[in-house]
Amino acid sequence: MKITALATVLTLWPFFASADVTISDGWARASILASRPAAAYLTLTSNQSDQLVAITTPIAGNVTIHAVETDNDGISRMVEVDGLDLPSGEPVTLAPGSMHLMLMGLSEKLEEGTDLPLFLTFASGARMEISVPVLGPGAMRPQEQQP
Repeated sequence: MKITALATVLTLWPFFASADVTISDGWARASILASRPAAAYLTLTSNQSDQLVAITTPIAGNVTIHAVETDNDGISRMVEVDGLDLPSGEPVTLAPGSMHLMLMGLSEKLEEGTDLPLFLTFASGARMEISVPVLGPGAMRPQEQQP
């Protein structure tokens, strides 16, 4: 009985494997002061449906995912979301004026020209460590930094 159960689990193992997530176009905006929040942006594409459930970095006390909602009066505001759904094969882009990562409780300000380490955790159990470049405080996308 135990051998049959083990064989079944090993046969189904590929179906339970965590999603393969590709991250591109990652960057963060330099902060003016360490006492002010900073923002980071990236594009995530997963080969299976998954959800980004946690982000950490050694230089921020808290990293949250923020979306922008507009009410019936046309007033937009940021709202924290618990997780970022990643539909299979569809890129999910975090960009200025839209969804973004909010870094709060910075231990130091983000300096232009440095790299920001980020640790991402997904509902599938997958974990990734990435590093994104820190661009100028007024940057709207990485291409603005190219000559």
